[in-house]
Amino acid sequence: MMKRLIITALVALVPLGGPAHAEEEARLIGDADRGANLFRQCTGCHQIGPDAKNRIGPHLNGIFGRRAGSMEGFDYSKSMERASSDGLTWDYDLLDAYIENPRVLISGTRMSFRGIKDPQDRHDVLAYLRQFSANPQDIPEAAPTAIAREVDLPPDILAIVGDVPYGEYLASECLTCHRRDGADAGIPSIVKWPEEDFVIAMHAYKRKLRVHPVMQMMAGRLSDEEIAALAAYFATIE
Repeated sequence: MMKRLIITALVALVPLGGPAHAEEEARLIGDADRGANLFRQCTGCHQIGPDAKNRIGPHLNGIFGRRAGSMEGFDYSKSMERASSDGLTWDYDLLDAYIENPRVLISGTRMSFRGIKDPQDRHDVLAYLRQFSANPQDIPEAAPTAIAREVDLPPDILAIVGDVPYGEYLASECLTCHRRDGADAGIPSIVKWPEEDFVIAMHAYKRKLRVHPVMQMMAGRLSDEEIAALAAYFATIE
């Protein structure tokens, strides 16, 4: 039931359309300095920064990519605990929807804040919060967030059409760590990633721009065609 409510809320609150490209994503990120000022209205409940602690609400360090209701020692509402059990994990779109109207996304939340209705204000707050979560290059398997790509690839590499059956054959090694069902068991999911994001991430490992020795080794073994095949498979996996 909770999962259906979350999906319904997202349909209502998150703009429709396919995954954003790098240029579109870059426009989502707001002004972090302005966001810091806007965040003052949240400080009665939430702390953020080096000395942040749980208060009325949990601290918000590392909120991007964090599973809802997962801060040890914090007493969450039953609704937030159910959302956590259903696998809700805070990404950009979910945080944007929650900040806009917390009780629409999670009806039984104890968060009494009425929400921030102005989209630019929300983007600015999220830009500020983003500074206190690890950057994508430090979260090797994390879903891409709205910042510039760390590697520019030639158009001919991005244009390679991946062979899905070949990608499925190659994926056996990936699936020793990453869950095929999309579950997060300590290693984030790579299921349903946009193909371009997957290709860029793998080439960033290959060039050692992303820091993760195992992923660097794995990507270093793959040709451009093999990376494209894996991207095509994981994008379409059921």
